[in-house]
Amino acid sequence: MARSKGRKKANSTFGSRTDVGCVRDHNEDSLAVTPPLYVVCDGMGGHAAGEVASEIAVDVISQRSPDHADAAALGQAVEEANLAVIKAAREGVGRAGMGCTCTAAILEKERLVIAQVGDSRAYLLHQGKLQQLTRDHSLVADLIEAGQITEAEARVHPQRSVITRALGSDPRTQPDLFEINVEAGDRLLLCSDGLSTMLEDPEIEKILKNASDPQRCAAQLVNEANGLGGYDNVTVIVVDVTGLAEQRQRKMTRRARATAIMLGVLLVAVLAGCVYGFNYLATNSAYLVDQNGKVAIYQGVPGELFGFSAHKLVRATEVSTDDLQPGTANRLREEGIKVDNLDAAESLVKEYETEIAERRTADEAAAAEAAAAGQQSGSADAPPSSDGAVPGGAQPDGGAPTSGDAAPADESAQPAATPAADPAQPAR
Repeated sequence: MARSKGRKKANSTFGSRTDVGCVRDHNEDSLAVTPPLYVVCDGMGGHAAGEVASEIAVDVISQRSPDHADAAALGQAVEEANLAVIKAAREGVGRAGMGCTCTAAILEKERLVIAQVGDSRAYLLHQGKLQQLTRDHSLVADLIEAGQITEAEARVHPQRSVITRALGSDPRTQPDLFEINVEAGDRLLLCSDGLSTMLEDPEIEKILKNASDPQRCAAQLVNEANGLGGYDNVTVIVVDVTGLAEQRQRKMTRRARATAIMLGVLLVAVLAGCVYGFNYLATNSAYLVDQNGKVAIYQGVPGELFGFSAHKLVRATEVSTDDLQPGTANRLREEGIKVDNLDAAESLVKEYETEIAERRTADEAAAAEAAAAGQQSGSADAPPSSDGAVPGGAQPDGGAPTSGDAAPADESAQPAATPAADPAQPAR
């Protein structure tokens, strides 16, 4: 008989099943699945007695157990269940001598506590290996510990059903307490002896490993026990330990969210910085560049930033690039000349205008001086008088005067031929 009550959500998934088996005519087992509490009780005492004892025990433990993994408090709840079963028998509820075994567990995150009386068991599948957590309070268990029989012999021993400790027999009965650290991926199994007497541990281990869903795992365990004869009632609870996995997942989610927010803030800051820098450059920088042969003033910086133009034309000046020094002209044509601001650009243009004006003035002055020098040279080299006479009326070499229209002798001409002497004329 299952019991449940309101509790906080567990950090595990679970499955359970109880079955009368193939031989008994009624089910004396009871169980409680109220995470984080799990209880299996196997009743003893015959018809209409064992089931009463197990039901009373489950009810009391469910009501008195702690909300957290406290072994001492869970043990106290089991002791109160023992007293409740004894009291019920005295008051005529059930039957005198009735009792039950009990295995109660609280699983909280990665901590497991168990309170156990009798031969109902708790197993843990850890890293694929099955281990029995509890010790049977039975005659055959004592014989095995004493070395008098083997486990194989215990399974067929005629006194294998004799229990040495149970709820309902002694008001001083105390449960064995266990405190165990578990981890995500482990699997907890609570069961009555109807399972452990039918299936050996290797078979239980195999099913726990292969059946991924805990509810199907519980059903398969019961079916296997019934398939082997089902000589007793079978009750099974399978709990998958998630431990801190859910908490870690929530922490990782919060961390990822915080990281995303930080990255978003950083991205916004970067974009804001870029916008600010873009705006600063666009409003606090300037440059000069050649445009159609004239010097133009631009505000901003040349080119683009993030696909946006970072400059605008302020004005095209009347300064001709060809009128500037060759080095300056080349810089203006190729890459432009950057300045701090528009005032500096305007100032540089004025310097260009002044430079060009001064050069033009100097060129005009030089031209005027050249013209004046040419006039003075022309006066010093004036031509001869109109009658062709040389001043003084004599040639430099003392020869006879020549007519005014005789051309100067050509130095390259051959000497004139001397007339031959006339043979008719006598010599003088």
